[in-house]
Amino acid sequence: MSIKLLALVAVSFFVLAPARAAIVIGGTRIVFPAASRDVSLKIQNKGSDPALVQAWIDDGDVTSTPTTAKAPFAITPPVFRIDPAQGHSLRIVHVGDTPASGRETVYWLNVLEIPPKSAEAAGKNVLQLAFRHRIKLFHRPADLSGSSDKAPSTLRWSVEREGARTQVRVDNPSPYYVSFNAVSLPATKPGEAPLSLGGGMVDPGGYARFPVAEGQGRRRIDAVAFVTINDYGATVPGSAAIAE
Repeated sequence: MSIKLLALVAVSFFVLAPARAAIVIGGTRIVFPAASRDVSLKIQNKGSDPALVQAWIDDGDVTSTPTTAKAPFAITPPVFRIDPAQGHSLRIVHVGDTPASGRETVYWLNVLEIPPKSAEAAGKNVLQLAFRHRIKLFHRPADLSGSSDKAPSTLRWSVEREGARTQVRVDNPSPYYVSFNAVSLPATKPGEAPLSLGGGMVDPGGYARFPVAEGQGRRRIDAVAFVTINDYGATVPGSAAIAE
């Protein structure tokens, strides 16, 4: 019997539990003012079954677990149950060392949702799926210059060409992170379509590069269009000239 067939037989002994996330987080990001000791976040169960939830914060390690995560924050409660159509508040408390001043620091909130075993699957071998939600937490010192909503307008855009490779570079002189929902190059002539460069985030005082697709690098690049995400999770369109 082949390995593929053995794997198929093995999987056939399991019932796949319904794969549908029910937990909804009240926001797509968290801003933690340095002057505050704690902030709260609302979580709701939109499903028809109770769910077990575990939460923790890490410093950017996507493989982190509650025992390995490194961040100066504690969550209460770290593990809890939410009944159907009910809500729960997470309290995030700043503990330990204070992050660097003069700029924002980003961390990540992880919310692991473990759905219950359904009644139909009782007595059966069930392949149970857990869902991990992950959103940004920005620790924001009180003495930062400017404002987060003005940061996108301070970005400096340029083009870098090296051989056949072309990249659009953005420099962020502000002390705030700027998150992009989308970045694109507008059409510059009739029949030319806008060119998507994807999304991402640029650090305070740092830069990011957006590669231009192969074969598109010779097009005229004199402007960029972008959509940023503000403190409330809303998208804000913008544009800028590009220096080449």
